[in-house]
Amino acid sequence: MSIRLGYQMPNFSNTASIRELFPTVVAQAREAEAAGFDAAFVMDHFYQLPLIGPPDAPMLEAYSALSALATATDRIQLSALVTGNTYRNPALLAKTVTTLDVVSGGRAVLGIGAGWFELEHQQYGFEFGTFTERFERLEEALQIITPMLRGQRPTFDGKWYRTENAINEPRLRDDLPILLGGGGEKKTFGMAARFGDHLNIICNASELPRKVAALRQRCAEVDRDPATLDTSFLAFVIADEDGDRARKIQADMMSRVGIDVASMSEAERREGVVDRQFVGTPDDVAEQIKDRVLDQGIDGVIVNMVANGHEPGMVEAVGRALLPLVK
Repeated sequence: MSIRLGYQMPNFSNTASIRELFPTVVAQAREAEAAGFDAAFVMDHFYQLPLIGPPDAPMLEAYSALSALATATDRIQLSALVTGNTYRNPALLAKTVTTLDVVSGGRAVLGIGAGWFELEHQQYGFEFGTFTERFERLEEALQIITPMLRGQRPTFDGKWYRTENAINEPRLRDDLPILLGGGGEKKTFGMAARFGDHLNIICNASELPRKVAALRQRCAEVDRDPATLDTSFLAFVIADEDGDRARKIQADMMSRVGIDVASMSEAERREGVVDRQFVGTPDDVAEQIKDRVLDQGIDGVIVNMVANGHEPGMVEAVGRALLPLVK
């Protein structure tokens, strides 16, 4: 597996009707594939996230959407960024992602994290638990899922989960990749070092030097060469061929959540959500991602374009600018 350039689709509120919703998703995935992106991602959420829209904004169930995308694309890898472990029994999740792999002809990636969106848990009736409990669950889940993806039949009796000789057939391969996602320097990074093929780091860009150092330490603790664990950064891209329009889109988006971008100091920018944003023309965005992400020791980037990724040609334009930096 190699994901040096990924495209995430977190926003489904950009069509005039629900009937147009999924065709727009398919169009973005196909455009990303044609532009040379390695992977297409959807979020594993049931409600929209606070900084993108209200909870009742349209949100697709991840694995149903990914299976449909498998039939609409040919080469691009498919994954959730990332699966919330608390939403599914781990043996069922292993079966689900393996089926996606079969349906897609070997293009599935298991993206997984501990889960964090409390409102979804509360209103859907999933147990949320404490921070510590969610990571205990994730560690147990990986001890079940990993062998099931590798063709083994695990028997496991833990605090949270149990299996007995769990069978996972059919499988196309025994090396379906596991991607951990998050920013936790001890727990998430530690599990990535133990179980992962890829770590997608979610944090402010200014934190990346510290994150890279922490990941190297976690790898050293389990005697793993950090070069064998690919890394990427989740970047919020606001791009337009007219850079001034892109900056206005950013200002308008942030003002809707009470943030005045124009009045922010440099320190406030580094400490706030705008430090995860890359704004301007596609070439401007590429230069920012090179300086703030790739030059900090990160292998690749996963971008989302919540404002205008659905506009034909925008994904291709950003991909064209970024591809020379990561290939």
